[in-house]
Amino acid sequence: MNRISAVKLKVLVALVLLLSPSVAVSAQEDKKIDDDKPADPDTGESTVEETTLELLPNPFEKAGVKFAATYIGETLGNVSGGLQQSAIYEGRLNLAVDADLQKLFGLQQLTFHGNMFQIHGGGLSRENLQNFMVVSGIEALPSTRLYELWFEQKWGKDQVSLKAGQLAADSEFFNTQYTNVFTNASLGWPAITSVNLPSGGPSPPLAALGARLRVNVTENITLLGAVFDGDAAGPGFDDPQQRNPNGTNFRINDPALVFGEVQYAWNNKKGDPRLSGTLKLGGFRHFGDFPDDRFAVNGGTLANTSNGVPADIAGNYGLYGVLEQELYHPPDSDDRGVGVFVRASTSPSDRNLIDLYVDAGMQITGLNDQRQHDKFGIAIGYARVSSRARELDADVRQINGADWPIRSSEKLLTAVYQFEIRSGWTLQPNFQYIVHPGGGASNPLGATPGRLLKDAAVFGLRTTVKF
Repeated sequence: MNRISAVKLKVLVALVLLLSPSVAVSAQEDKKIDDDKPADPDTGESTVEETTLELLPNPFEKAGVKFAATYIGETLGNVSGGLQQSAIYEGRLNLAVDADLQKLFGLQQLTFHGNMFQIHGGGLSRENLQNFMVVSGIEALPSTRLYELWFEQKWGKDQVSLKAGQLAADSEFFNTQYTNVFTNASLGWPAITSVNLPSGGPSPPLAALGARLRVNVTENITLLGAVFDGDAAGPGFDDPQQRNPNGTNFRINDPALVFGEVQYAWNNKKGDPRLSGTLKLGGFRHFGDFPDDRFAVNGGTLANTSNGVPADIAGNYGLYGVLEQELYHPPDSDDRGVGVFVRASTSPSDRNLIDLYVDAGMQITGLNDQRQHDKFGIAIGYARVSSRARELDADVRQINGADWPIRSSEKLLTAVYQFEIRSGWTLQPNFQYIVHPGGGASNPLGATPGRLLKDAAVFGLRTTVKF
């Protein structure tokens, strides 16, 4: 194991041993939102407590073993913009198993979770749009792949928990409960991490080996820390999903990726009539080398084709904040209501394509008494091309002429309605409008001449079935 990774893991274990006997907080079950359950990557719901069609047999559930199956199928088409106008169908079957090892073998507060994907169909962003904020959270190369595979040990009444195995970061870090209705990938795992981190970071469809520590310090304060292998696919220049086609590379020798987050929540008890909210502040640090966005190893600009090897910059990092606030909920329900969110993040411009990311939106759950489980969401997103990358565009323009485009930023407007057909089955018509896909131009080093990507209007229809 990479030396830094090993040190970080030892620190996590030491924190568990230090904190577990002294932390005294209320049980996690008393919170309005339980963030410490295995989350379905498709919907954000717990794979243990989800609402299903009850078609999947679970003969061992009382013994502690729970099976789950979710299928998402969707069609998406851009009626304008991008490289060309087209439509695609894509789908993903997610099979999961959760085991309570205390029920099975008497191992106190130890659980197991694993899941795999069967992915098929096209991808509108990679084929037609080439945008940062990928229009679907299930878009991936067709494959059958392992995703997560981990054990979790808890102490106290869910006061301290430690996960270890193949993990995803997006279900616990830099997230908000009010984005579950959206289908755009960046409203789950933001583009500033998926674009800047090697292999997109530990998020669908690639998880990474690592360990995560969660400590509920008080009723209101939670600390999160995690260390991952820094590249789930390993180094290379082709698509990371092709380098790790089945999710079984199990890499441990790449430079580490570390996440840390502190959460402060208010009015977060079940049954509390007051409006709940959470503030999250966090960041990440990657210990690998990253290519300079403008300069080559000889000090010249990468726009000159004779200077084809970028200079290396040691390490990378990002800082982020998340604010979510409930605006209204009926007196008799913690599940229905109106909530808003805003997220913002920054990373250094010299080694990252995106140096500033912001999104914000609103989610309404249960618009009336007759449609208590329907959801409506509207959101905006903004991803700024880094100043160093824009300087490279200017260098290319100087060489190739004034018509060469200079990237600026990509913006997103999206709206979605989730209609519950019956428990475990939903339908989601959605609309996305993307301003300046890819920042307004294709990669200036990828084609001659550079190609302006026009604003794109995307319509979609998704169905989600939880068996």
